[in-house]
Amino acid sequence: MNNIRTVSDTKRTFYSLHTRPINSIYRRVIEELMVEMHLLSVNVDFSYDPIYALGVVTAFDRFMQGYLPESDQESIFNALIKAEQDDPQRYRGEAQHLQELAKNLSVKDLIASLKSPAEGTATEWLGDLQAIAINPKLKYSRLFAIGLFTLLEQADPSGIQDKATREQILSQLAEALHLPQDKLLKDLDLYRSNLEKVAQARLMIEEMTQAERKKREQRANEAVGASAPDTSN
Repeated sequence: MNNIRTVSDTKRTFYSLHTRPINSIYRRVIEELMVEMHLLSVNVDFSYDPIYALGVVTAFDRFMQGYLPESDQESIFNALIKAEQDDPQRYRGEAQHLQELAKNLSVKDLIASLKSPAEGTATEWLGDLQAIAINPKLKYSRLFAIGLFTLLEQADPSGIQDKATREQILSQLAEALHLPQDKLLKDLDLYRSNLEKVAQARLMIEEMTQAERKKREQRANEAVGASAPDTSN
């Protein structure tokens, strides 16, 4: 009988690899991502693919943007992937490679190629997408959706910002890849909304930190002024 790793096992491994405290605003983000990845990894229908890896990397980098100390970001990412018994460099390398490929392909070409693959047109990762489209046991995930959306951002950074255009493109891709359209749109709307919330929370913390710094400086200046000798007489 195989022993399936538990969420507790994964968390224990993570905190043994990254031993420094994690700022509270980010701890929940990291643990939710960790649990999501763990539950996928133990699902019999789940299989790793580069688009999923890109989703993991993108979600981590964007939610962790502004984390201090900045030097801890790499340690946290490495611990996260190793806790899932995988290779951080594999995730980083494949994510970067996919984004470079996507920059050379328009969204229109992407959808057309999925419907009727054109020989020599970004076949390397179109092959991954075509394999996904014909997989009857594909385990859809939010992280895969984020990876797919990141590819679209690289292929058409301006067009994907328009809500109507974005939803039309995502609907076409969902149909071509046999993904749950409503869930895809909902997951990506929530992802974008959560990014905004984290950015707002980060801004609030920065403002509070600056205000506290100014108060300390003001108190220090007042203390210096009070201790200075009176030379008016």
